[in-house]
Amino acid sequence: MPILEFVLQVLLGITSLLLTLLILLHKGRGGGLSDMFGGGMTSALGSSGLAERNLNRFTIVLALAWFVSIVALGLITKFQGI
Repeated sequence: MPILEFVLQVLLGITSLLLTLLILLHKGRGGGLSDMFGGGMTSALGSSGLAERNLNRFTIVLALAWFVSIVALGLITKFQGI
């Protein structure tokens, strides 16, 4: 069980960092953090619809993996005393 807990903690750390990065990569909807990093400059260039859809899909899959790892760690912690 300690090995599974360690793997889930590493997975949680990696997915947290990647999720933060992917959320910052999304196209801004007017102002905010994305413009601070140059998101306002890319409005003329734009990204293709396919690239944006793939970014959305990857973000959703990563968010689900993040959520599952949190729930699994919570369940391990709860039932570890038994």
